[in-house]
Amino acid sequence: MGEVEIRRSSRRKRTVRAYREGDKTIVLVPAHLSVEEEQRHVRSLVERLDRREKATRPSDTELLERATELSERWLDGRAVPASVRWVSNQKTRWGSCTSGDRTIRLSDRLKGMPEWVIDYVLLHELAHLIEPNHSARFWALVEAYPHTVRAKGFLEGVSWQQR
Repeated sequence: MGEVEIRRSSRRKRTVRAYREGDKTIVLVPAHLSVEEEQRHVRSLVERLDRREKATRPSDTELLERATELSERWLDGRAVPASVRWVSNQKTRWGSCTSGDRTIRLSDRLKGMPEWVIDYVLLHELAHLIEPNHSARFWALVEAYPHTVRAKGFLEGVSWQQR
């Protein structure tokens, strides 16, 4: 189940809420709940979050397939990654690419974000397989994707919120 932090509040009267903060699940509960009720809610909410994440987060295999589709559509198939996978150790980056071995890693902080945002990050990393720096030629590749400006704004907003 991973790490779970329970926060009791005397101001919270009825509702129980859970959300993910990185690898940790935060559960907000009313202070008056019994330990048994608390544990029942924790189990239920963690299971619900797990199901939601599984439904909204593609597998590594699906990420590689999506990367191939994006490369074909926006980069004329020139970016061919060896692997694409989720990682949990990227706290300040949304993605990274090692052009030498053609691997792409996406931060699991992207889970649950809109598909067009994940696609933007994937396309950004794919472009590094063609242009390893952030030159004008690199940005010309990335900006072919129609949701680039919107996705960058979305990610900046999320970053601002997490400060």
